[in-house]
Amino acid sequence: MRTNHLLIVLLLFSIKSISQKIDGTVMSGKFVLSNVEVINYDTKEFALTDADGNFSISAKKGDLLVFVSKNHELKQLPFNPTLLVNDKLIVKVTLVAEELNEIIITNTTAVTLKTNTKIEQIKRDEIKADREERKLKPLNVDDLSISKGLNVIRVVGFIVDKLKKEKEPTKRTVPEIAFYNLAKNSYDQNFYIKTLMLQPDQIELFLQFCDADPKSKTIAADQNTLSLMDFLFEKNTAFKNLNKVN
Repeated sequence: MRTNHLLIVLLLFSIKSISQKIDGTVMSGKFVLSNVEVINYDTKEFALTDADGNFSISAKKGDLLVFVSKNHELKQLPFNPTLLVNDKLIVKVTLVAEELNEIIITNTTAVTLKTNTKIEQIKRDEIKADREERKLKPLNVDDLSISKGLNVIRVVGFIVDKLKKEKEPTKRTVPEIAFYNLAKNSYDQNFYIKTLMLQPDQIELFLQFCDADPKSKTIAADQNTLSLMDFLFEKNTAFKNLNKVN
């Protein structure tokens, strides 16, 4: 009895380990694929799909089937008889996403004139000259024309105008800033109270005292922080001496 059970187990194991012939079809979306390499990775058996995408290969349960197509993702499928539909294996592969390496634009878009008409006109001339150069000319014939002649003349004229403008002396306009406003906006009240040791009610009078000095106009025009501070310290001494006299 034990011998019969052992024979049954061995028979079942041998059936599972025996390869079977598998028929299948390789598809991408709704289309069948030809010339797809079908490889049994474990047995190294090789097959190729026909014009209808069909193939036939031997495999047993657990064998790894590999499907290789140039324009599709690599497909790996561990074989299992449960995958068969009507005794046929349907394999679907995914198309490889292609990247655009280069985009060539052959048509030239129109150029719209903007504020600087000279620059934009130069662009128009360049486009026009490029189009003229692309035209085929008879071989061994020299028409003695200057390529992009108009463009060169216009560019030179533009550069000359620009150089003339650069040579013209520019007038430096310095906004007039009253010393009173400059000093008040440069330092807060704590500066006048803690640093210059002024009383709060003396700050306005002190700034007016400084503003009355003709030197304050030069300080205001230069707007130099160090010069302003030195001037305030200098006038602070004079302001306090004046108050002592009074």
